[in-house]
Amino acid sequence: MPQDLRGALVGFCNPLLDISAVVGDDLLAEYKLKANDAIMASPEHLPLFQTLMDKYDAKLLPGGSAQNALRGAQLLLPSGSAVFFGAVGADENAARLKGAAEKANLRTNYMVNKDKPTGTCALLITGHNRSMVANLSAAETYSIEHVRAPENWKDIEAARFYYITGFFIAVSPDTIQAVAQHALDQGKTFTMNLSAPFVAQFFTQLLEKTLPYIDILFGNESEAIALAEAMKWAPEGAALSVGDVKWIAKRAADLPKLGSKPRVVVFTQGALETVVATSDSEGVRVYPVTKVPDAEVADTNGAGDAFVAGFLAEYMQGKSLDTSVEAGHWLGGQVVRQIGPNYPEGELSFTPSSSFAPVVEKI
Repeated sequence: MPQDLRGALVGFCNPLLDISAVVGDDLLAEYKLKANDAIMASPEHLPLFQTLMDKYDAKLLPGGSAQNALRGAQLLLPSGSAVFFGAVGADENAARLKGAAEKANLRTNYMVNKDKPTGTCALLITGHNRSMVANLSAAETYSIEHVRAPENWKDIEAARFYYITGFFIAVSPDTIQAVAQHALDQGKTFTMNLSAPFVAQFFTQLLEKTLPYIDILFGNESEAIALAEAMKWAPEGAALSVGDVKWIAKRAADLPKLGSKPRVVVFTQGALETVVATSDSEGVRVYPVTKVPDAEVADTNGAGDAFVAGFLAEYMQGKSLDTSVEAGHWLGGQVVRQIGPNYPEGELSFTPSSSFAPVVEKI
C-alpha cells in the first residue's frame, strides 16, 4: 500500500527571483566576485542587478535554494507532499515564484511583506561556473510569528521531514530552532544544507547550536572545507582541499547529536564523487558520478538543489542511502542540461539501477 505523504515535507529558505545572465570575467572583476561562489549583496553590489537587466540578455528564473529543491522533490512525489515557507513582497515577482511552484504542484505558505519587494539573486554565468549575489529584501524579514500562527503551525505538525538551508540561518534562527526542537520531540527527520561557505564562516555559533538536531546534513566540497576551518578541525595553518572531504564528512557525522537517529552527512563534489558518512559506521561511502558530457551542460545552477530533491524524494519513501544518492545524481544531471534551476518538461520518473553502489573506505 502506498505511503500517505500528504504534507510530509516542509522546507524553509529565502524565496528569490533569479536574474541570470552569461557574463565575462570583467564583470566579476568589477564587482570583486569569484567565479563559483555565493554571497549576500552589499551596498556596492546593488547596481549589478540593474546592469544585468540593462546590458545583458538576462533571464528571470524562479529561485531560492529550498524552493528549488522542494519543486524537484514534489515532481517525484505524490501530489501535495511538500510545503514551502519563506517571505516575499506583494508584487509581480512573488507571483512569478508562486506560479513556478504551482507548476510543480508545490504548495507555498508565504509570509507577505507589503513594505519590501521580493528578493532577487544575481546569477553570473561564466562557462560552467556561476557566481550568486543575493539581495534578500522581503526574504530577510521572515518572522517566527508567521510559522507559530495556528493555521501555519499545523503544516509543521503534519510533516515528517524538514529541510532548511543554511541561508535561512541568517534570517530566522529562532524558526530553525523551533522546527528542529519539534522534529526532535516527535521523532521526525530534520535535515539541513550548509548552502555556502559564508554560512559556516560567519554564522559559526548559530550553526554549532543547530548541528546537534540535524539528522541529515548536505553540502558540497567548498562548504565542507569551510565547516572544517570554522570548527578548527585542521592543524593551524594547514590548507584544506577536496582530498580532505572524506574525513571532514566523518568528523561532521560524529559530532554530538540529540535523539536516537544516527546522523547522515552527504557531501557532493560536482562531477566528482559524492561522499556519505554516518555516525553509526566507521567508514565512508564514496559514490561515483556519471559525468554529463560538456556539450550537454547548459547551466550548473541548481544542480545541488536538484540532488537534494532527488535524494529526499527517495529517502522519504523508505529507500536506501544508495538509492537516494543515485536519485540525487540522476536529477542533478537532468537540471544541468537546463538553463537556470529548472526541471525538464513532462513527467519525471526515477528508476534505480541494480549496479549502483559505493566504495566503502575506512577513515
